[in-house]
Amino acid sequence: MSLISSLRPGGRHGVPSSESRDPIGFLVAGLNRLAQSDLIDKVKLRKPAEQAVFSVTRDGFKVLTTASRTFAKAGRSGTPGSRPAPASTPRGVFDLTPTEDEQMLVDVVTQYADEVVRPAAAGADETCEAPQAVLEAGLGIGLPILGIPEDLGGISEERSAMAGTLVAEALAKGDMGLAVASLAPGSVATALGLWGTDAQQQTYLPAFTGDDVPAAALALTEPTVLFDVLSPSTTARRTADGYVLDGVKTLVPRGARAELFVLGASLDGKPVLFLVESGAAGLEVEGDPAMGVRAASLTKLTLTGVTVPADAVLGETDGSTYTECVRLSRLAWCALSIGTAQAVLDYVTPYVKERQAFGEPIAHRQSVAFMVADIAIELQAMRLLTYKAAARAAAGKDFTREVALARKACADKGMRIGLDGVQLLGGHGFVKEHPVERWYRDLRAVGIMEGAVLV
Repeated sequence: MSLISSLRPGGRHGVPSSESRDPIGFLVAGLNRLAQSDLIDKVKLRKPAEQAVFSVTRDGFKVLTTASRTFAKAGRSGTPGSRPAPASTPRGVFDLTPTEDEQMLVDVVTQYADEVVRPAAAGADETCEAPQAVLEAGLGIGLPILGIPEDLGGISEERSAMAGTLVAEALAKGDMGLAVASLAPGSVATALGLWGTDAQQQTYLPAFTGDDVPAAALALTEPTVLFDVLSPSTTARRTADGYVLDGVKTLVPRGARAELFVLGASLDGKPVLFLVESGAAGLEVEGDPAMGVRAASLTKLTLTGVTVPADAVLGETDGSTYTECVRLSRLAWCALSIGTAQAVLDYVTPYVKERQAFGEPIAHRQSVAFMVADIAIELQAMRLLTYKAAARAAAGKDFTREVALARKACADKGMRIGLDGVQLLGGHGFVKEHPVERWYRDLRAVGIMEGAVLV
């Protein structure tokens, strides 16, 4: 039986009812709706009118944000919210093979990445804007609710770091920039599910589990030399009614459209996360197009005397929540690098077998064959390190060492894989006719970007 035909009838949005629902049912149902809609056709079209609108981000802009919705505040601000349970720890021999549910999830997202994301990637990179049809298709398969606990309207029965890692990898194989744009709202929702109080979850999460999912972003990176993400320059000052934030954040995905931000700031010498709505006075957004990850519509946020209430703090104020957020974000970027590096390997392998030079395929040359083999070896090492870190994070174990090793490998080797991919294509690697040059630019972001997404 095929993946789509195995769907069971469900309730709202095609989600299986509580009696028959499995954790992956929402995504499978969404893909079924996607296959029956015209979204796939839409993402392959680009009207002149869309070009004019999308070029705003590419060329740069500077605006004061305005609130596009009002989040209804809930009470009991100090009450702990719902938390996903740690994933069950496997017994016996160390094994990173995905579970049956995880593999089904990978299959669903891979199909979405192949049929929707990949065809739209080149145009999105050029215009610095993710097509709305692509984002809607991602919403249709449930990406924003992947990390939200089931009792809050999501599909997560336990910590979803492993599932989130697999999803990020599968999406990035289609395109890293569009993957970041698609995963950004869900990253904020996941952060609320992990650290939000009962009031914060009741205030914000209903928007992410409904039909009109808001754009949202996790903003940690700052435009400073030798930036240390654990020592942000953005400051938070206590007042009688809450806090006042001042500073600058950069490389924030879809910041011009975002309605909610999770920002990092220094409070009493400790890094702390704050919830900031887009309508806050003193919050300014400016286009910040970069070398890579351009489809994510990267922006810069300037906070000048931005006032937030006392209950805007997300998690603990001792730096522990912020530190865990950084580690989960780095885990997500490792997964993104793996997916993009896999795309490079899948592209160059048939290319070197078909490309003729001096009367034979260039794959017959040892220098070429060894370079492709090295890509495969380094990619597998990146994947194993990342999966191990994700598995420990999902089980609620300390994964500080594992994620540090994974990020070092993915930043260095991922960038090298992108470079070798360009080299293997020769002159073709330098032109936009082939996607390898875009993947090379995207892979350079892994060692630079902090925040934006998390698992």
